[in-house]
Amino acid sequence: MSAIGPAWRDFTDGDALAAAFADWTAAILQKAIETRGAALLIVSGGSTPRQYFGQLAKRDIDWRRVCITLTDERRVADDNTRSNARMVREALLVDRAGAAQFVPLADSRLPSDQELATASARIAQLPLPADLAVLGMGDDGHTASWFPGGDNLVNAIDPACRALVLPMTAPGAPEPRLTLTARVILRARSLALHIEGGDKLAVLRRAMDAGPLEEMPIRVALRGAAEKLTIFAAPAHQPLARSPRQAAASAL
Repeated sequence: MSAIGPAWRDFTDGDALAAAFADWTAAILQKAIETRGAALLIVSGGSTPRQYFGQLAKRDIDWRRVCITLTDERRVADDNTRSNARMVREALLVDRAGAAQFVPLADSRLPSDQELATASARIAQLPLPADLAVLGMGDDGHTASWFPGGDNLVNAIDPACRALVLPMTAPGAPEPRLTLTARVILRARSLALHIEGGDKLAVLRRAMDAGPLEEMPIRVALRGAAEKLTIFAAPAHQPLARSPRQAAASAL
């Protein structure tokens, strides 16, 4: 567990956050391209990142050298409105970012065991570690598909687990899912946590308190990769208690 807290960037609203977050992400990806010839970006689904994706898609980097995949996916058809892959295709793989390579995680047309094997093989072939993993957080403190009460949660959040991808069912998840494990997410060169709204900030405040990892799995990132985690939060009012490093990063 790191003794260094995450960096923190506060914004007055989602518009300001999306623009700054897109600039920050594009800089990380372009540096990776210049350093290693390619970049790997892991993103989350849900509704929160849509505006950020729209901004990021317009950034002028060499998207042909960027590969994008997901932290997790619902086992639904690609054209289902709850498909994270569909949201990424509609919101991120447009404009300049349309030239990026997208590696979906799930394929619900396959039997569950074959789908898992296919997803694991796809992730294993990526240029790991990722340059950036962008996380979200649910009202119950989950991230990726690390849900409290999930049937594979203990293994999914264990950085020593050998699996790259695991299936997950949980009381808080309407559909069965596939999720990247801590082995993949925590080893990313940089991590970001995207939080919007007072309710989510209150959840994050609780997650920063002492308590079991399984109770609020976002704690796995907050505690296990804090030194390379940046929190992008809006609105900026009622900020959480922060370390001097977090306060300095917020002023940048």
